[in-house]
Amino acid sequence: MLYLVLTVLHIIVTFHRTVIDTPILHDLRAQLNVKFFRQPETFLPVAPWHSGFIILNIMIILNNVSKKFQTRDKKWFTAIEPTSLTIEQGEIFGLMGYSGAGKSTLLRLINLLERPDSGSVHVNQQDLTAMTESQLRQARQNIGMIFQQFNLLSNRTVAENVAFPLEIAGWDKTKITARVAECLEIVNLTERAGHYPAQLSGGQKQRVGIARALAPNPSVILADEPTSALDPITTRDVLQCLREINQKFQVTIVIVTHEMNVIRKLCHRTALLHHGKLIEVATVQNHTILAQSEIGKELLRDD
Repeated sequence: MLYLVLTVLHIIVTFHRTVIDTPILHDLRAQLNVKFFRQPETFLPVAPWHSGFIILNIMIILNNVSKKFQTRDKKWFTAIEPTSLTIEQGEIFGLMGYSGAGKSTLLRLINLLERPDSGSVHVNQQDLTAMTESQLRQARQNIGMIFQQFNLLSNRTVAENVAFPLEIAGWDKTKITARVAECLEIVNLTERAGHYPAQLSGGQKQRVGIARALAPNPSVILADEPTSALDPITTRDVLQCLREINQKFQVTIVIVTHEMNVIRKLCHRTALLHHGKLIEVATVQNHTILAQSEIGKELLRDD
């Protein structure tokens, strides 16, 4: 019966060539723990039998999470209103909004760099919010992080920076050496392995950051404004690097950006945040963000 339902739905979406999102399908997806979304043409090659649509398991579940911060004058500021969100395995998911919308805070809730005041966070079927600190440190090895300002260790070479999370995780030295070489080859920095961060360009530093995030074989990579400090040509190269990693390893990528062009070129879907509230989740089709809310349309007009 399940296969019959999925077959009928597949026929419908094949003819309409659009994402179907009705209450009935939403309930069905929740029961099946899967979701349909459109695959951008520049991404993974798609098997002919699903006509551009793929079905993936849920990788990240934010359930009613919220976060407040106390200001210097002892007042409380709500950074994230109660928010629920699901992100699929293998998806590139964007977080967009104006400055101060809560994008980076929401991203940091995913790996509990910021612990939510309420709700729960599940990553790869693990409830991070229920873990002890030691359990959380172990779970974070499955979640890579790419930072806006690179956060490289200046006294370590490129190879040593990439090796750092593996050393912390207790990997064998031989395996570390092999994995570092593999990751540097992926980001095209093999020849820079012995260089120090001061000897690198901004784009090269960010690719070191990507290699470091990828080194422990994570299921998820979180990227906080990874291109904001880069010029357009370097941005294109970094986006291509992230795209190839997503294609080759099926790593789920969540990216914060204020650049709509990054969302258009890289993401499958994107969440729009405004003053800490989740306004909508929009699909990206053919480099077009299909925003439905007035705030989303305004954001795109301002771009």
